[in-house]
Amino acid sequence: MPIYQTANYQVEASAVKKVAAAIEEFVRYVKENEPATTMYSAWQQESDPTRFVHLFIFEDEAAHEAHGQSAAVRQFEAVYSPHLVGGPVVFTDYEQVATNT
Repeated sequence: MPIYQTANYQVEASAVKKVAAAIEEFVRYVKENEPATTMYSAWQQESDPTRFVHLFIFEDEAAHEAHGQSAAVRQFEAVYSPHLVGGPVVFTDYEQVATNT
């Protein structure tokens, strides 16, 4: 059963470029190494570039766990975590209601 999830967070303005570069590297890793992560997209808010949202679709719980336990996740966390403002990353699970794909 697929897992649909988002992650929302905000970073210090001085870290935006560093975090954006880390996101690009991390998403490349996911694309090349996690076939059971069927969608991973990261967005940056236009009106406040310090805010990011990541959207994930994992094939199943095993894919979700594999993603969360990867060294790449720890490496990405090491980049953004010291620069978080407004609290920790908020992960939210969803159920899909409808899609155009």
